Amino acid sequence: MKKLITISALILTLVLTLTLAGCSSKTSSASDEIQKIKDRGTLKVGVKVDVPKFGYKDPATGKISGFEIDIAKAIAKKILGDENKVEFQAVTAKTRGPLLDSGEIDMVAATFTITEERKKSYNFSDSYFTDGVGLLVKKASGFKSFKDLDGKTIGVAQSATTKKALQAEADKQGLKIKFSEFASYPEIKTALTSGRVDCFSVDGAILAGYLDDNTTILSDKFSPQEYGIASKKTNTALAKAINDTITELRNSGDLQKLVEKWGLK
Repeated sequence: MKKLITISALILTLVLTLTLAGCSSKTSSASDEIQKIKDRGTLKVGVKVDVPKFGYKDPATGKISGFEIDIAKAIAKKILGDENKVEFQAVTAKTRGPLLDSGEIDMVAATFTITEERKKSYNFSDSYFTDGVGLLVKKASGFKSFKDLDGKTIGVAQSATTKKALQAEADKQGLKIKFSEFASYPEIKTALTSGRVDCFSVDGAILAGYLDDNTTILSDKFSPQEYGIASKKTNTALAKAINDTITELRNSGDLQKLVEKWGLK
């Protein structure tokens, strides 16, 4: 009996040791990712460069600026002590996930809508901005509402949540709509201008950056979109640093100041 108790105790000790070692390894691995960023001296961030007010690259100066650029700088300051120690890489709705998966970038701050499906693949921060899917059309089209787009073609970005949101609304209203997918927002705007699509659809605040004298944004808005900053699922230490920064910006009122600075609604 004493022998059995001793063997059982040894087994229990071994199981606990392996469990604790596994937990320690995961914690160490997450911390190592932060250390890698510190050793490198820069935070690599995937951002949009074709979305005025969020992330836009000025063709004249080459400078990238916007709401999400300012948030990324705040995160760089928290981790590296200097908001300028950040390296921006242009991403689209289609490329941001793969670039994060490959480790080419540390995080994505690029109008990335939080969904339950995406949360299975990435860590997301708390939402820092809420928007809804909007509709940009030519003034000359005479379109007044989503119903007027029955049988029409809507331009959307590849891999974005826009198509799913609009299809759900069309089904609800009994409308038949067609989609044409593009790699970038400027391409959709060009397609609208040339008449290849009847409507340009993405989140309302993004559409505002493409509004001109010949276009208008309809009053219809669908499917609230919560934006979050994404990082690798395994990189929990970075995810915490990101979320802590968002929380601090919100609690200090600085997040609202950034919203106002960039004229976002």
